[in-house]
Amino acid sequence: MNTMEEKIWNYIDGTCTPAEQEAIARLIEQDEVYARKYQELLALNLEFATMELEEPPMAFTYNVMEAIRTENASQPLKAAIDKRIILGISIFFVFTILALLVFTLANVHISGANLGAVDIKLPANVKMPSTNTFLSSPFFKWFLIFDLVLALFLTDSYLRKKNAEKHV
Repeated sequence: MNTMEEKIWNYIDGTCTPAEQEAIARLIEQDEVYARKYQELLALNLEFATMELEEPPMAFTYNVMEAIRTENASQPLKAAIDKRIILGISIFFVFTILALLVFTLANVHISGANLGAVDIKLPANVKMPSTNTFLSSPFFKWFLIFDLVLALFLTDSYLRKKNAEKHV
């Protein structure tokens, strides 16, 4: 588009300043090329105004939203968990448990005469806490009850999942 058409379109649309409107109005009155172009663009603008805009059908939005909903529903929801992280945590706990087991077995001295008596000799700076008060506390009893309920819940969910896989 050249500058003459741009100026006339701005004049027709009313987007130019009042000084530009006066200047373009004078050019249309005085210059035959501007007058002819103005008549063409004015006729085109009137034709645009009389045209009916195409509208999408009433159910278009509903159909698009349903398509998006079914597309998202077909994809399974997966948590982005990196298997290497789980493996690293597992290895840490396995090595920690093995280290504690080795440390315990290295410090246990079993006498041959009385196998029921186990003598654990720890270094002088390591003192074991008294477990008599801890094992008889209500907190420990509730902890055991919670563990039992949790174990039953996990066993139940595992068996239900296994049963559901058989039926599918």
